[in-house]
Amino acid sequence: MKVSATKQNIIETAASLFYSNGYNLTGINEIIAEAGIAKATLYNHFKSKEDICIAFLQYKNEIFIQEIESFCKSKKRGKGQVLAVFDFLSSFFQEDDFNGCWCLRTVSEIPKDNKRIRSEIQKQKGDLLELINRLIGDNLSEMSDKQSLLLSKQIYLLYESAIAESYLHQEKWPIETAKLLAQKII
Repeated sequence: MKVSATKQNIIETAASLFYSNGYNLTGINEIIAEAGIAKATLYNHFKSKEDICIAFLQYKNEIFIQEIESFCKSKKRGKGQVLAVFDFLSSFFQEDDFNGCWCLRTVSEIPKDNKRIRSEIQKQKGDLLELINRLIGDNLSEMSDKQSLLLSKQIYLLYESAIAESYLHQEKWPIETAKLLAQKII
């Protein structure tokens, strides 16, 4: 296995374990065993569990942003592309391994003073907000930049609450309700 393939294997293994079991409940030895590697191999690629967590968050975010943007842009131009963020979330909710938002799960497990992981999560949430703002800018051109940013923040908050509440209740109604509210504010 090449070094880059080994590192990717560690990241994907950790991503699966962190997302399903949680950051705190996943130990280094579990990652090593699941990845089928030696402890020295893991530490050749990552200095700490925190480094693995950062790699996991970046890996999940890269895939997420690409997939949600592609999904939304595949819809008919106009309000439908903006509202498609909720359709994407609805599809995500239907997956067998849906465990809510990996960022929110992770931030809830770290100490308040862990600025490194918190900063990475804030950056990723900023990426989602920027994506929503681009979708609004590309599809609702009658808005000023200020109006677009305000609407982006509102839709972002609806999205974030929908993902958290759909996970909590294990039901789709929070996503459907958030989409209806988004339709009203657009």
